[in-house]
Amino acid sequence: MSVSAAGNFQEGQVWNYQTRAGEESSRLYIVQIDPHEKLGPIYHIALDGLKLRNPHIEGGLQIDLPHLPISEAALQSSVTQLIDSGAPMPDISEGYGHWKAAFDADEGGIFTIPVAQAVEYIEKAVNQ
Repeated sequence: MSVSAAGNFQEGQVWNYQTRAGEESSRLYIVQIDPHEKLGPIYHIALDGLKLRNPHIEGGLQIDLPHLPISEAALQSSVTQLIDSGAPMPDISEGYGHWKAAFDADEGGIFTIPVAQAVEYIEKAVNQ
């Protein structure tokens, strides 16, 4: 599937996406899609194959991101090729639960920037 045909995102899909340098083997999983009346669909994705510097974990290198809420436009701008549909999905329940509580309290949002930029943002935040 080409990016131009990518408008039909579905839960259970695995995508290649425009990664950060050195993370070319990273994959994007569409784990859950929540409808939202103002924001449109909210895509809850997970990533693997990362090299995210994180001083808070053993070894200092985080290889996956278990939950990232993102807009459809940001997702559309990031994906490059559909790899699989109906694939087993990572467990996002813990991260989703924290996000949902914050979101419902108007203390959390979604990313509207490309996935690679969101990963960069998260890396900078955990290293401050």
